[in-house]
Amino acid sequence: MPSIDEFDYTFDALTDLTAGLLDQLGVARYAIYVQDYGAPIGWRLALADPDAITAIITQNGNGYDAGFIESFWQTVWDYQQAQTPETEAAIRTALTLDATRWQYLSGVADESLVSPDTWHHDVALLSRPGNDAIQLALFRDYATNPPLYPALHHYLRRDRPPVLAVWGKNDPIFGPDGARAFAEDVPDAEIHLLDGGHFLLESAGDQVTELIQDFLSRVMVTR
Repeated sequence: MPSIDEFDYTFDALTDLTAGLLDQLGVARYAIYVQDYGAPIGWRLALADPDAITAIITQNGNGYDAGFIESFWQTVWDYQQAQTPETEAAIRTALTLDATRWQYLSGVADESLVSPDTWHHDVALLSRPGNDAIQLALFRDYATNPPLYPALHHYLRRDRPPVLAVWGKNDPIFGPDGARAFAEDVPDAEIHLLDGGHFLLESAGDQVTELIQDFLSRVMVTR
């Protein structure tokens, strides 16, 4: 993990790294599974090389303004607009143990399904020296993602890649309208709203797996 002085932590840079890895591995065509920060990386890959994408699986991976839950994102938007001691202090709360635990448990009916190892492991990584500056940089750079949405929507309408949107309907970060919106551009998109939160795999992993396996078994035959 290079320091923020050694690497430009932006979604463009993370996409370049991912594209470089795919090239090194010789992977020319692939289905993408995107969630949260992975979505803007997946969208950039698709826009740069549409023919490479055989299918899209989005699990609470936003691609529409409709998906943003204002009560969560307002703090991010305030920090993007002006980096002041007040806005930075507010956004830094997202890096705490309580906030990370909240992301895992909010919207989950049976919290016993989610191991505490999840948020403790995340916080251990978030707490690495210098990582706070990296996370702040990515919060700022997230402002570059919504402006890409019109190009993403054009790509979806033009190329009609198979789309599976499987979403935790109680996600307090990216709401279910973000899943439904994919049908605006891909009318046959398969949309499933499951009883869960942002990290849906923690509480509904078996259901999501079944949906993905069924989806890929059908769409990959013709791709």
